[in-house]
Amino acid sequence: MDNYTIADNFSILSKLMDIHGDNSFKAKSYAAAAFTIEKLPMQLSEMPLDKIQSVRGIGASIGKNVVEQIQTGSFSILQEYIQKTPEGILTMMQIKGIGPKKIATIWKELEIETIGELLYACEENRLSNYKGFGEKSQQNIKEAISFYLGSQGSYLYQQTENFVQHLQEILAKQFPDFRFSIAGSYALQTEIISELCFITTSPIPILEDFFALQGFDSKIISESNLQVVNSLKLPILFIKTTEEQFYNCVFTHACSDSFLTAWKEQTGWNESEKFRSEQDIFESKNIPFIPVFQRENASIIQDAILKKMKPVIQLNDIRSIIHSHSNWSDGAETLESMARAAKEKGYEYLVISDHSQSAFYANGLRDERIVAQHQQIDELNKKLHPFRIFKSIESDILNDGSLDYSDDVLGSFDLVIASIHSNLKMTEEKAMMRLLNAIENPFTSILGHMTGRLLLSRNGYPVDHRKIIDACVANNVVIELNAHPRRLDIDWRWIKEATDKGVLISINPDAHSIEGFDDCKYGVLVAQKAGLTKYQNLSSYTLADFEEFLMEQHEKRH
Repeated sequence: MDNYTIADNFSILSKLMDIHGDNSFKAKSYAAAAFTIEKLPMQLSEMPLDKIQSVRGIGASIGKNVVEQIQTGSFSILQEYIQKTPEGILTMMQIKGIGPKKIATIWKELEIETIGELLYACEENRLSNYKGFGEKSQQNIKEAISFYLGSQGSYLYQQTENFVQHLQEILAKQFPDFRFSIAGSYALQTEIISELCFITTSPIPILEDFFALQGFDSKIISESNLQVVNSLKLPILFIKTTEEQFYNCVFTHACSDSFLTAWKEQTGWNESEKFRSEQDIFESKNIPFIPVFQRENASIIQDAILKKMKPVIQLNDIRSIIHSHSNWSDGAETLESMARAAKEKGYEYLVISDHSQSAFYANGLRDERIVAQHQQIDELNKKLHPFRIFKSIESDILNDGSLDYSDDVLGSFDLVIASIHSNLKMTEEKAMMRLLNAIENPFTSILGHMTGRLLLSRNGYPVDHRKIIDACVANNVVIELNAHPRRLDIDWRWIKEATDKGVLISINPDAHSIEGFDDCKYGVLVAQKAGLTKYQNLSSYTLADFEEFLMEQHEKRH
């Protein structure tokens, strides 16, 4: 059991105790334990069990609970609370904007126990009469429930990755005489997966028998289609084809509908033709191979015909970690640990971008702590040469669009990333005012996670992408592609328009730990869909090129 699972258990227990109106002191101690454990740099499960309670912030009582979870895989106190809580109330805890106290009111005063009843109550305007709600919060809850219901059965690409790889290994081992190829949205590297799709030469009854023995729900849809539902409640569709038609079938199901329609119209492709590989399909039409991840927009076909396709960025093209946090703010690791890890992983430089002072919840840096951090960076740069740490800040964009420090303080940074973290519920007019003002600030070098979205959890605030792109062109501001799999913001669908106008993209992991560096992968996967090249990505710059970029940015400040 890893730290995140243990922390989640403590967090859920704390909220359930609040909902039930039980011991508030204990509830707070469990919440504090969740926060502490999630930020720990080492895994508790890998420590000697008798040493866990000596970890700072844990203690004897919490330590006992941690050991129980590691040894048994369960948490008895939490299970007791879950047993006495209606299932619908547990579901409500997953809805954004409804905290434990509001849930307690909904349950005990309105006698509502499911999100369906709650949605109906919102539509009937019954919630706004209760203390702590009001008309605005009622509308927010209604929208949050609608968003939640619309996302059920959907997962982040990153959440399905291990399962897909494991399933592919099982299929190859169990059915060595038959072919299997992943298709659909997973093959397209889509950021959200609602169904997995495999093309196979295996007879459907054989597959059904196998999955039935594994305890999976399965249903034969037709002679050539089997649907299996796994423990994640993620449907898996198996499409049976012949050996001769295998690659044709893979191609058909490994591109978007619009791409496939355009391909047929422009090439006269016949689905009954036989091919030995997908490569053959393209060669037969004298068209350069289009990777699966780029078969989303039909326009790529004409680019391929005109030989205008360029090699897309690869993970090994990322030469630096831009946008990362240390324990100076809310990161899990020391600045030195982050820097050494980046160096060991082969990166040329690290841009440390801890939170600014308005982010009090994240221990944002005040002026005197900025000076101290910069002194440490200078010392580390001497020790780690030729590796380089650059002084940066993720500055909050305030309500009026200004940045979080005076110009003198902003001028002390090599690089400023400007991001919105507070008051996210805005009209487009308000959001655009804040963003455009920040972009026009001469100290802004990178616009961080443009819309503030969290995939499957929170819609981003409304923005006019074209106006933002144009403003970034005019002010020489880079647009971040935040590579955290829950963000992937800027949305890849806008990247080509930005790069066509000359905007530089920066694939940044927003890493809060060393493991967070690996999130660069998910930024690269969606950037590939947009056709981004390494030359259009700031974090692919060499150290020398990056220093030249900073010189240009500093000229803006004058």
